[in-house]
Amino acid sequence: MSTIRLTIGSPAHGGHCVARHDGRVIFVRHTLPGEVVEAELTESADDATFWRADAVEILEASPDRVASVWAEAGPGGVGGGELAHVSLEGQRAWKFAVVKESFERFANQDFPGVVSAAPSDAERGGLGWRTRVGAIGDVEGRAAMHPFRSKSIATLTAMPLAVPAAEEALLNQRFPGGSKIQVVVPADGEARTLVDGVRWNGGRRDKRDNAPASVNERVTVDGQTYEYRVATGGFWQVHTDAPETMIREVLRRVGDAPAAWDLYAGAGLFSLALATAGKRVISVEEDETASKNARRNLHSFEGATVLNGDVRKTLSASLTDPALALGDDAAVVLDPPRSGAGKATIERIVDLNAARIVYVACDPVALARDTALLAERGYVLAGAEAFDLFPMTHHIEAIATFERS
Repeated sequence: MSTIRLTIGSPAHGGHCVARHDGRVIFVRHTLPGEVVEAELTESADDATFWRADAVEILEASPDRVASVWAEAGPGGVGGGELAHVSLEGQRAWKFAVVKESFERFANQDFPGVVSAAPSDAERGGLGWRTRVGAIGDVEGRAAMHPFRSKSIATLTAMPLAVPAAEEALLNQRFPGGSKIQVVVPADGEARTLVDGVRWNGGRRDKRDNAPASVNERVTVDGQTYEYRVATGGFWQVHTDAPETMIREVLRRVGDAPAAWDLYAGAGLFSLALATAGKRVISVEEDETASKNARRNLHSFEGATVLNGDVRKTLSASLTDPALALGDDAAVVLDPPRSGAGKATIERIVDLNAARIVYVACDPVALARDTALLAERGYVLAGAEAFDLFPMTHHIEAIATFERS
């Protein structure tokens, strides 16, 4: 592979920085803004709009560069730890730059908040936070992962981002070659393993008819404890501090609204907290299993309604159903997938005429684009914050409040 010397520019969304060479844009991983590096080209077709490269030798280092905490995620290694060579403070600066640029470019306004660390990350050095990890079985049955933008697999010898019980379960078992592995560590601290979606117990498939298909989660926020039943392989915020952080923020931003729609609600992380606060809640989730879990988690609240279906289609149908009218003083909470809500769904949300919208986002570009759509339809950005709930990766969680103008 050929190498070139590059002076590195600003970070870009996706875990790389931008450099230029002979007028061509190159996205470079494993580097930092301001560095001078020797980079190995990984994608360099003559007709490509841009090239990709890995920094393989650091000639002039950034003050934010540290020894990688996960060498296997370095150049040519596994994906999922692309900022492991950056100090925690540097990671937050990196992510703020990405969020700021996203809002300036796609929302045509400034991002009004900061990027805050999770409470436990300073003590743990940004490690040991993942309660859910995934991998692939290699030909010898060991856990492996794909390198960045590659179909090959690289065997794991460490998973420092995972909580210890998850790392141990991932590395100390053997799996069928090519199998999809999920390790989950819920509130009780005991690791559960799924192989191709099937419960794994003692190194083999759990054939019991009553093998549990779900786990219990428990979250305490400001003295109030919430208990959930969640499908073992279902969606749950993966950082140990994330459920508490997000619930606290959502409750604060919903404020005194007497009722709320909870869209893309999953198993009811926010729905349960909102219902416990005495609010009428309508939970909407497309995944049937998650919606079933939400119904169980909310069963004791008469003011809670759980709807299983596509968010946009469900909202369209609800507009003609008086039983689902929450009033103009209600709030909307949404936590859409990485692609965001999008134009069609934003239009249906606006049709609800809610007093405020609380938007939880795991992608800053999607949030910025939807911010522009909401502004066009009369909802102004009243405040936003970002949280570094994915240390050592480029991912970030943000939450924004919009109010009817």
